[in-house]
Amino acid sequence: MQKTLAELAKILGGDVRGDGSVVITGVSGIKEAQAGEIAFVANPRYLSLIAATGASAVITDRAVEKANKPLIRTENPSLAFAQVVSLFGEKNVRRPEGIHPSAVIAKSAKLGKNVAIQAYCVVEDGAIIGENTIIYAGVYIGQDVKVGKNCAIYPHVSIRERVEIGQRVIIHNGTVIGSDGFGFAKVSGMHHKIPQIGTVIIEDDVEIGANVTIDRARFDKTVIGEGSKIDNLVQIAHNVIIGAGSIIVAQTGISGSTVVGKNVTLAGQSGLVGHITIGDNAIVGAQAGVTKSVPANACVSGYPAKPHTLAKRLNAHIQKLPDLFKRVAQLEKKTEKKG
Repeated sequence: MQKTLAELAKILGGDVRGDGSVVITGVSGIKEAQAGEIAFVANPRYLSLIAATGASAVITDRAVEKANKPLIRTENPSLAFAQVVSLFGEKNVRRPEGIHPSAVIAKSAKLGKNVAIQAYCVVEDGAIIGENTIIYAGVYIGQDVKVGKNCAIYPHVSIRERVEIGQRVIIHNGTVIGSDGFGFAKVSGMHHKIPQIGTVIIEDDVEIGANVTIDRARFDKTVIGEGSKIDNLVQIAHNVIIGAGSIIVAQTGISGSTVVGKNVTLAGQSGLVGHITIGDNAIVGAQAGVTKSVPANACVSGYPAKPHTLAKRLNAHIQKLPDLFKRVAQLEKKTEKKG
């Protein structure tokens, strides 16, 4: 596939600065790009990379007036570049079709129009899979699971009984949805399992990374809200509620019955105790340990998590402790000599 810069700008709703007849044949990162490829710069701090890139053109923000390369200026360079990647990537991806003969599908399961199921999948009794959904190799779909339309479920995903998946959901390799919540009662020194009889609901347009675990509720449901995006290696415990549009970054752990609001960001390796609330639009910094509820629109970091500005100030003081220790030791020696 190839497109002129002017043709791409029309598709993206952007405007061209420079030669619109430049032919684009592929996409790449700003540092790796070669002639014929288009790259992008979204962060103003990296605009200087345009001068050194081998790309034939660059997608930028509308605030950029000129550069030594032809530009497509857009409102959102990251989104525009994603559209271009999808456009040029279509030729490399062949959509699976049909039902592989090695797939084991219960007679009572219902498959919508144009569903594709690859080799060695298992679809249990009462499961419903919506039209145009792709189930890749080695996936397990449990009893009475509902999967919506236009979903992509990649290899070795396990979706346990009674889980509900919305439309246009993407679930990456190795993820487990609906495993038992971690619930035990200690009696006479022994841990007795508490039955986990709830379910998990994944709403529309959610994307879940690889090797994520989302536990079923003890009662009622664990919910991942519409449009939320979950990175790899995340643990979400029973009865957790994630609001719409939230971002949960890799290696985050959320304990049971915690409520995460809308448009919340939980940065990498953050940990949340159970039974707390994270308010709408809050940001939890990387490796933060959240031990109590966080108000809406707040930004917290550190352990225990506290307002980010305070956490930075405290950390700055901690970095000075070795010097302070030396100064105190010197003062002690001077005091001893005077004594």
